Amino acid sequence: MSFLTMMGPSPDWNVGLSAEDLCTKECGWAQKVVQDLIPWDAGTDSGVTYESPNKPTIPQEKIRPLTSLDHPQSPFYDPEGGSITQVARVVIERIARKGEQCNIVPDNVDDIVADLAPEEKDEDDTPETCIYSNWSPWSACSSSTCDKGKRMRQRMLKAQLDLSVPCPDTQDFQPCMGPGCSDEDGSTCTMSEWITWSPCSISCGTGMRSRERYVKQFPEDGSVCTLPTEETEKCTVNEDCAPSSCLVTEWGEWDECSATCGMGMKKRHRMVKMSPADGSMCKAETSQAEKCMMPECHTIPCLLSPWSEWSDCSVTCGKGMRTRQRMLKSLAELGDCNEELEQVEKCMLPECPIDCELTEWSQWSECNKSCGKGHMIRTRMIQMEPQFGGAPCPETVQRKKCRIRKCLRNPSIQKLRWREARESRRSEQLREESDGEQFLGCRMRPWTAWSECTKLCGGGIQERYMTVKKRFKSSQFSSCKDKKEIRACNVHPC
Repeated sequence: MSFLTMMGPSPDWNVGLSAEDLCTKECGWAQKVVQDLIPWDAGTDSGVTYESPNKPTIPQEKIRPLTSLDHPQSPFYDPEGGSITQVARVVIERIARKGEQCNIVPDNVDDIVADLAPEEKDEDDTPETCIYSNWSPWSACSSSTCDKGKRMRQRMLKAQLDLSVPCPDTQDFQPCMGPGCSDEDGSTCTMSEWITWSPCSISCGTGMRSRERYVKQFPEDGSVCTLPTEETEKCTVNEDCAPSSCLVTEWGEWDECSATCGMGMKKRHRMVKMSPADGSMCKAETSQAEKCMMPECHTIPCLLSPWSEWSDCSVTCGKGMRTRQRMLKSLAELGDCNEELEQVEKCMLPECPIDCELTEWSQWSECNKSCGKGHMIRTRMIQMEPQFGGAPCPETVQRKKCRIRKCLRNPSIQKLRWREARESRRSEQLREESDGEQFLGCRMRPWTAWSECTKLCGGGIQERYMTVKKRFKSSQFSSCKDKKEIRACNVHPC
């Protein structure tokens, strides 16, 4: 047996049973099961009290039993810990066993055995090849007077395994007389005790409730039992109920008096159990206050100066704290004074400025001219834009002059010099990569095309690569590496 019931007004606290076993070791029904229940949390709402506003838990937590140390404001909190207080008790009690075709509803296993014993003693000449259902109960007697009549019972032929063997009739008759005509009074019904009244049909106003009982023994003469098996009566829940009324809990205990001496105030509370049926707001009061008188005060009241102005915020930007004070004007020895003399509250100033953040400078690019005057550039990237008035970003592109050699007037000689200078630079680069050796010892693939610029403006970076195509086995040099070049691009301001 499993069930779950909400502990309103909380949206996700509940009590219940999960797969409670109602069977006995002898494969019968348990007569009575009593189980104390503790509250469980379904993990769908983050409130810690009954009156907390609904706040869905995201992501949803696992279903778990509440404990006595979950939260100091929880109604189940106990500063000493230990087992949580049980909030409900469920009692499951077997009240009847109604057989499929039984006239008697036994109260225990002994009654069942006693009912079966006479049937086991009856001689049954039914062939084994004929398979029947159980006999039905006897019908009422055909005579309502003391004249002889008869009553009947019947069964159904389910299967005939051997057609050559005849099966007995499916009906059985027995002589009988009307009610009260036998030597013994066989027309008396044996009834069970009345079962407890059901809850009222409505929760507010006048409704109906009912209770039942069952026939433990039908009349032996086969007559119909005319005693009632059900009773109903009116029931009233809150006579002042109206469609606009609401149900509330009992008043809680009064709070402590607000004063330790003299006149003070105390409060008590209750909660709404059920809102009005017409959807209107509940007009019943949920809190009450009244005056309370403590022993007469024998001390002189505190004399305090007015509060000072609030101090400046403890920070110049963002979140901070500020304070204010007041002075005790009366003498301390004239009486106790527990009033606070300093207050602290949060203060919020404009957000703190965040300065621009940049990456490190890239390597200088190659000179953009092969002869004459040219320039090289290097760039850096913006990692964090300035916010809330922070320092602006400095330059992200730098240039510097470069001059390789004078350009010759004769084009052919100039081209020759360019080629020699380019080969000289390449040989120097190859020697550097070969740890000072004079030969590379491998053949390289051509340079790849320049990659796309990393930025559309403000200075970006392009890359290209040269990879090893073949290493010479006969070469005495083993340092043969892939190459990578970087240059600036889109250096115009954004």
